Parts: sequence; C-alpha cells; structure tokens
Amino acid sequence: MTKPKATKKRNSTMGILVVFIVLFMAELLVYSWCRVQYVQTGYAITEARQAHESLIALQRKLKIEEGRLRSPKLIRQMAEARGMVMPDPRQIIVMP
Repeated sequence: MTKPKATKKRNSTMGILVVFIVLFMAELLVYSWCRVQYVQTGYAITEARQAHESLIALQRKLKIEEGRLRSPKLIRQMAEARGMVMPDPRQIIVMP
C-alpha cells in the first residue's frame, strides 16, 4: 500500500509552502522588530538633543550670572549687607 505519486508530490509541495510561509513570517517579525528599534532610537536621540539644548541654555544663564556676581560693586554691596567692612591697613598682615 504505497501512496500514489500525486499525493507524495502534493505533500512535498505543501511542505515547501509551509517552510516559505514560516520564513516569510520570521522575516516580518525581524523587520517589525528592527522598525520598532529604529523608532525608539529616534525618540532617544530627540530626547538627548532636547536635554543638550536645555543644558546649553542653562550654561549660558550661569555664565551671565557668574559675570554679574564677579562685579566688584555687587561684591561690595553684598558684603556691606552682611555687616562686613573693609579692614584697617593695620589689620592686614602680609604672609611671605
């Protein structure tokens, strides 16, 4: 009781078709995974750029604040507001 040739040929054709379908589905899964990774990486890059730009803006503001705080006039005003005074020349000791 052997199977007819048509049945064997149909089984082998179905087997090949199943293999191609499985390979196609695997390829779709890999492609979908790559696209998701691509989009997530794009979001991460955008977020990093925004953080970088905000840090640069903060750095500019801090440089301006530093320049303002280094002003001798402002330093004198802040010292006087805290009760500090210029020392007498007799109170100054020069260290060698």
